[in-house]
Amino acid sequence: MPEQITVGLIEDQFLFRKGMKAILSAWKEIEVVFESADGYSVLDKLKESNIIPNVILVDLSLPPDGQREFSGKEVTIMLRENFPDVKVIILSVHEDENFIAQLIESGAHGYLVKDCDPGEVYDAITSAHHKGSFINSRTLKAIQNNINKKSTTRPIGSSLEPLTKREEEILQLICMQHTTEEIAEKLFISPKTVNGHRNSLLQKTGSYNVAGLVIYAIKNNIVEI
Repeated sequence: MPEQITVGLIEDQFLFRKGMKAILSAWKEIEVVFESADGYSVLDKLKESNIIPNVILVDLSLPPDGQREFSGKEVTIMLRENFPDVKVIILSVHEDENFIAQLIESGAHGYLVKDCDPGEVYDAITSAHHKGSFINSRTLKAIQNNINKKSTTRPIGSSLEPLTKREEEILQLICMQHTTEEIAEKLFISPKTVNGHRNSLLQKTGSYNVAGLVIYAIKNNIVEI
């Protein structure tokens, strides 16, 4: 039986949110356990919730908190800081590459446009949950095209200390979307050791998550995708 993946939906358009919930309910391994029509109340709602979703789909355009902006970017940063284990996938009508690259560097684990196929939503959720990120061709193109541009978010440049040969090897496999178990099997090491190297990579590169590691690897010519 497939592992159950719990999902949250943060979307202010009621019909779209309910439609997305109906689509996700078609897959037995996915259960929607959290909904919100805004981003600014999400932190309090999650703190009171009995179940913290594995993956949360967040609309990029959300209503402000009075005069304060609280878009999907603010929600992403808030979740990254308070619930780092939650995988965040941004949903948007925008295909602007600058938006996409900035959101990934802010901590999002994936980015989808709202007119995508339902199958891609499923792939995004399962990939983010099992592999740590969902880097589709649109997101990859945005990262590559913005690689030499100055980011308005936290920069992901050279690491403070050089990566070991083993760390580079693991980073390459991470970029190829291999899971911890698959990496362990390929390199004949334990999953615990892989996770240790993964944590070291995050610290050395200043990355927030696996998607950030992909950006670092491309910027530093460790991998060509």
